[in-house]
Amino acid sequence: MPKKKKSTRKILLTLLFVALNVAVIAITAFSEFGNSENAVKFSEVKFNFWFLIPAIIAFCVALFLEVRKFLMIMKKTCNFKTRAELRKAHKDARRAVLIGRYYDNITPAAIGGQPFQIYYMNKNTNVGGGLATTIPIISMISGQLGFLVIAVLCFSLGSIAINNTPLIAAACFGLLFYAFWPIAVLIATFLPKTTTEIITLGVRFLAKIHVIKSKHEAIKKAEHGVNEYARCVKLILKTRGLFLKTILMSVAFHVLISSIPFFVLNAFGANIDFIPCFVSVVAVTSAVYFIPTPGNAGAAEGTFYVVFSALSSGYVFWAMLIWRFFSYYAYILLGGITYLLMHFDKSVTHYKKSK
Repeated sequence: MPKKKKSTRKILLTLLFVALNVAVIAITAFSEFGNSENAVKFSEVKFNFWFLIPAIIAFCVALFLEVRKFLMIMKKTCNFKTRAELRKAHKDARRAVLIGRYYDNITPAAIGGQPFQIYYMNKNTNVGGGLATTIPIISMISGQLGFLVIAVLCFSLGSIAINNTPLIAAACFGLLFYAFWPIAVLIATFLPKTTTEIITLGVRFLAKIHVIKSKHEAIKKAEHGVNEYARCVKLILKTRGLFLKTILMSVAFHVLISSIPFFVLNAFGANIDFIPCFVSVVAVTSAVYFIPTPGNAGAAEGTFYVVFSALSSGYVFWAMLIWRFFSYYAYILLGGITYLLMHFDKSVTHYKKSK
């Protein structure tokens, strides 16, 4: 009976989780594309499919680089000895990246990606200790630093490429949020005592409001976690050329992703140069970064109108629909497929054990 109750509870929680995900995606889709009165009928749209081919290639190569970056960090820090371990590492890197992107797009302000990656790495991989926590965070930090590199270069061309002072101001403000985590990681790595003191204050506060039962045990666990994390980050930073390579791969990732709107616009016949379009995309991406909604819903479609206004109003809907597929819905789809594969693997493993 207890096992049956536990199984029923697990099924109900899974169904609730799926329902919440569907609700988030549905709300996002409706907020972006629910008002399509001004859109030209699809049958009347003049559309050059060939321009979408480089967009598809850019998206696929960008994802490939992201997985390779994650795998590279794993291979450099973990002692994989057999081919079987390496094959599993490839699968784990791919799934961790897709899970991270999935949760980044269904949680407010993209806060869910790294926690779920860390959970996956701890529960489903052979990566132990602080590395299971450190690898996803280093991957995220290098991604943010890669975007910062591109943004700084683009904003130096801002006055040439775009003439929108409020957009540039919002973009600069958004970059402060991009810079927060890299700075926090540096503090946690090189000033572990300061980090521990901050965490201790937080633990004492939570103990006072009876959220934490054992204050001393929680503080001791936090101190161990910070020290282990700092050790792992230093190991990665000391590995020759590793962190620089991750940043360069992140720069390539963001260049490819930020190029997709240019190809989409050309597919619909827009007359626009690459540099102004690319700079505008980077500026808008920065400007909506701090919007606390899943997938930046409610802000991305409005702000990105700066980019897609190069088209006639009737075509904007269809162009933005395709762009949002690459920037949002594709990650949801791939994340969903990843979860199905993970569930299938668990079912097969359970079946083999039961025989």
